Amino acid sequence: MTRSFRTLLSATALITVAACTTAKQVPAPATPIVPDRPLGDGGVSAFYQPPATVPNTVGHMIRTERIQNLKLPETADHAERILYTSLSGVGHEDPVVVSGQVIFPKGTPPKGGWPVIAWEHGTTGIADVCAPSWRGYFSRDRAFLDHWLTAGFAIVASDYQGLGTPGAHPYLMYKPEAYSVLNGLRAALKQYPTQLRNRIVLVGQSQGGGAALGTGWMAPHYAPDLHILGVVATGVVTDFAIPANPKHPPLPRSNTETPHMAAAFDILTDEGSKQSLHPGQNMDTGMTDKGHDLSRQARQSCLGDLFRYTDSHDITIANMFTSGVTQNDPAYNQAFVIPDAHFKMPVWVGTGLADGEAGISQQYNAVAAMCDAGTHVTWVQYHGLTHNGAVNPSANDSVPFATNLLKGKLPQSTCHTLQPVGHEEDATPGIKWNN
Repeated sequence: MTRSFRTLLSATALITVAACTTAKQVPAPATPIVPDRPLGDGGVSAFYQPPATVPNTVGHMIRTERIQNLKLPETADHAERILYTSLSGVGHEDPVVVSGQVIFPKGTPPKGGWPVIAWEHGTTGIADVCAPSWRGYFSRDRAFLDHWLTAGFAIVASDYQGLGTPGAHPYLMYKPEAYSVLNGLRAALKQYPTQLRNRIVLVGQSQGGGAALGTGWMAPHYAPDLHILGVVATGVVTDFAIPANPKHPPLPRSNTETPHMAAAFDILTDEGSKQSLHPGQNMDTGMTDKGHDLSRQARQSCLGDLFRYTDSHDITIANMFTSGVTQNDPAYNQAFVIPDAHFKMPVWVGTGLADGEAGISQQYNAVAAMCDAGTHVTWVQYHGLTHNGAVNPSANDSVPFATNLLKGKLPQSTCHTLQPVGHEEDATPGIKWNN
């Protein structure tokens, strides 16, 4: 803003004040105060409330309703919101209620029903209002799901434990995510027996990429009744326990996300995962005023709003905690890291080489761990594409991977050509969502 423009604004303000002194002063309406939401609970409809007694049987459908108020993928016929039983993946494995949705393609189901994509969504937040079955999907994800619907897949999409339904959301913890997804599949297959077929591919992006891998790792021993053909994971956020002296040593972690973006992700871990692991503990201990403020925002806002908030209020990890506070939590590390990298089904991984959010070295490390463990892995890299930008182009490769699995064809593994990645690339301009 130039000095002359500031002067003009000041003069205009003085004239306005002078003119108002002779008129009756009308107070501005007060900004409504949104009440705090402990554990991120609230703000959704009664549909998400559990029954007084939660059935002990996992994968039991409690209720469904037609989704009327959300923008669906263009090739969807309709979608049903679902509420079902699962197990808590935190502490004692008690019964919990989880929400989600089923999206149906247009047309008549084939004999035996449509094959199923279990869509495992990326980070939305830890507040109930961030559940995709309530809030809807970003345009990027709607376009991506269109690829699968067009290919003849129905979509079963869990919100994950604690999103939409009461309780903390165990953000990035593979076991609660896996229980939520696998029991959602069980409930949907029983609810729609002529429309859905028990031939399933797990598909996820970002948080959901790690969730899809955790689900695939858990499925053979937890849910052998589900016929899971393979895993598709993009923008992967996960770690595997690495044995001593691996063939492909892990690369150092490298994230180039902004400090404000990092603060938004970190608060979700504190208010979601660590709150789940340490119920009743005040997670704000050791925080500055900026940290306290961001915690409250995380309990009622979703990821995009948190990014804007940390940016506009200059909140970073460095200034949201008091000095001397350690952020390391061994219980969280154990809940995040998948115990080994051997999978009994083929895995397809897509990585944008301009991904500054999940980090390309971390994604290499996940692929290398799986290859070293004997997993059949196909890794496709996309030059100049970011965490967001790689999602839809990846469908050109991942959908054929899945349809080949339906035909009994095993795609070629790329483990024999695996090479460490270099520095993150610059994003190619002019590509939709490639921010």
